[in-house]
Amino acid sequence: MAPHRVVVIGSGFGGLFGTQALKRRDDIEVTLVAKTTHHLFQPLLYQVATGILSEGAIAPTTREILHRQKNARVILGTVTGIDLEAKTVTSDVLGRQTVTPFDTLLVAAGAGQSYFGNDQFAEYAPGMKSIDDALELRGRIFGAFEWAELATSPAERDRYLTFVVVGAGPTGVEMAGQIAELAQRTLNRDFKTIDTRQARILLLDAAPQVLQAFGDRLGDAAKRRLTEMGVDVELGTKVVGVDSTGIDIEKADGSHARIEAATKVWAAGVQGSELGAMLADQSDAELDRAGRVKVNPDLTLPGRPDVYVVGDMAALDNLPGVAQVAIQGARYAAKHLKARLDDKPAPEAFSYFDKGSMATISRFSAVASVGKLRFSGFLAWVLWLGIHIVYLIGFKQRITTLLHWMVSFIGRGRSERTVTAQQILARNIMRKLPPEDLPRLPLVESDHAAPVAAPEPTDSVPSTDERLRRAT
Repeated sequence: MAPHRVVVIGSGFGGLFGTQALKRRDDIEVTLVAKTTHHLFQPLLYQVATGILSEGAIAPTTREILHRQKNARVILGTVTGIDLEAKTVTSDVLGRQTVTPFDTLLVAAGAGQSYFGNDQFAEYAPGMKSIDDALELRGRIFGAFEWAELATSPAERDRYLTFVVVGAGPTGVEMAGQIAELAQRTLNRDFKTIDTRQARILLLDAAPQVLQAFGDRLGDAAKRRLTEMGVDVELGTKVVGVDSTGIDIEKADGSHARIEAATKVWAAGVQGSELGAMLADQSDAELDRAGRVKVNPDLTLPGRPDVYVVGDMAALDNLPGVAQVAIQGARYAAKHLKARLDDKPAPEAFSYFDKGSMATISRFSAVASVGKLRFSGFLAWVLWLGIHIVYLIGFKQRITTLLHWMVSFIGRGRSERTVTAQQILARNIMRKLPPEDLPRLPLVESDHAAPVAAPEPTDSVPSTDERLRRAT
């Protein structure tokens, strides 16, 4: 009998843990399709952006993680099509398309940054959803201090030494706190012309509370600590414009203001993967306001018991978009599928067990909400360290992270301060390239892929120099 073919979309927490939950089943063949070759530990992405960790420390290679799982195969590619009737997934990488058939589909494609209808802000205010985002921000943050050193006027210097973080959730709080520590502790003795301690860090949010999901007590504690560190927290403030030199805001009283700032970080809002709309168009499913798929209590797609949607893409009981929801949901989906294949009773409806929420503010300071307990300060910070080490994938990553934390938190150093112009310029150029000018590869059939029409021949594609010339 042919094995049951399971296609998993996404290598995040949902995709990876769902794949691993199906190991040691000879009757199941798993194909994981992901647009990157790594599994990203997104909660520590801000530490890559601020020079504490290298990208490799939080993004182990997916193939290495799964190399011992005999029934699992990994395919690189961005999913461009899902056909529920034909039961196929089409993925693309540099013009090379692969069609993978499935019997059961597990969709864990995650969520992207939401600019609330103002996608043009992305060019000037990168989000925090990928390694590319983090490396671009690292270049912008450290580059701003370098440009400030070269400034020829006070106004220019102040613009480069002003950093704006939009969004006062966990990512925004952590990012603002680390930029403040950079300016106050790490870089304050490295420059001769500027005093990095004079840097201005602003944290903006339209909400009335910092860390609103954590409650008033912890939100107030986080705000006090940020203020002590020199971060200006402005709540009830809406961003209405972003450009290369600054940001335009609307305050709670309706007044408008302009903040001159070279470096902007967007940490506000998430939007479900565009694959959600693709699934909804082919099923009885609906989407919520954030583009997430409204799933059944067993995490299946309405009208499609062969399709599971988990993690940030799934809308069920107002569950938060955190790693534990994706992990538990993926494991439940795997358990549900195995029961179906074994003709056993299906498990009860998915029930999320909340293990708590945490956010760091600075070294030795964090906030934690675990069950009915609410606490902040050093104890919360130690708990945060322990939890994040446990959930990092791979022994090498855990050891590397611990060593980098010792350098950064006990001392003043940041071991990952290397930046290049490519981290900023190359991404902006790629954004401007038309699709037909992106590099393309001819189709090569594989044993696991159905053939599709080959793209244009390689020799008709413009050279790299020509593509860059068009973009600029």
